[in-house]
Amino acid sequence: MRKKIILLSLYILLLFSFTGCKIKDTDTKLVLTTGFKKDEIFRIETMSGTLPEIMVYLTNAQEQYESVYGEEIWKTDLNGVTLEENVKDMVLAQLAQIKTMNLLAQQHNVTLNSAEKEQARAAAAQYFSSLNDAEIEAMQVTQETIETLYSEFALANKVYEYIIKDINPEISDDEARTITVQNILIKTYTLDGTGKKLDFTDAVKEDARKRAEEILALAHEEDCDFEELVLTYSEGEKGTWSFGKGEMGKEFEDIAFNLETGQVSGIIETDYGFHILKCISTFNREETDANKIKIVEKRKEEVFGQEYDAFVETLTRTLNEDLWEKVSLNRNEEVSTRDFFDIYNQYFS
Repeated sequence: MRKKIILLSLYILLLFSFTGCKIKDTDTKLVLTTGFKKDEIFRIETMSGTLPEIMVYLTNAQEQYESVYGEEIWKTDLNGVTLEENVKDMVLAQLAQIKTMNLLAQQHNVTLNSAEKEQARAAAAQYFSSLNDAEIEAMQVTQETIETLYSEFALANKVYEYIIKDINPEISDDEARTITVQNILIKTYTLDGTGKKLDFTDAVKEDARKRAEEILALAHEEDCDFEELVLTYSEGEKGTWSFGKGEMGKEFEDIAFNLETGQVSGIIETDYGFHILKCISTFNREETDANKIKIVEKRKEEVFGQEYDAFVETLTRTLNEDLWEKVSLNRNEEVSTRDFFDIYNQYFS
């Protein structure tokens, strides 16, 4: 269930923006930053998000990033916004999402049972006992705070499951059909030092098209080994590639899904370059069955999202901007905790 909450986080990030003075043209009520309690970062109706709660989320996110990319990752600039600012906003949105879903649970009379409450207590005890003194001080956290976070996270998942419990649409083989192709890609872009996509000039794109046309001619030669052409010429991933409807651009899919087994496409232009496809299979049973599950989950998320959208519009929310501006990443080398969600998963699967 945790995965469902995480999957919705970016979606909620767009819906539930605290920052800035401008608001989208909605009826959502915004109250200016006055009358906050000590360490209160934000308030949504009767629910509050506190500094220790934010620091638990932020510190764990920081250590997750650094464990993979190293401390240098924080020098990354994302279109004028630092990664630190980006991660702070993500953490704020995630915690706000959990608090909001707890309010939604109240509306539906969804609560944790005694066994679930005990699981939250046990998880909190395990996580808190794993912290050293520096980590407790950096996050300003108590075991009670951790228990609250785990309980609210569990309740958010529970109300999600409650709202989508009756959503079980029948998905046909045709709707979920997944095909397998080999793909030759001649790129029409490059990446700069920061990983930003830079399109080629029109002249260079035209050269790329001519190369694709030459390769297409080779693909139509008798006894052509298309796999060898992929290995020799493709500037994308080698090997076979399976995908379902709705995963690619419309023009790309219209062509790909109308190929017969063994048939080679013409040149297909996308934002990434010029593609030449060979259909390996027009129907992959295993992939199609897996895609049915993905489609059902997407439908459930859409149903939840519709109710969540309507609910968010009714809420008053406030942000303690002065305190929020002071929140920053931890620079203490003795702080390395990143097991908050892993321990949650040990108790709530």
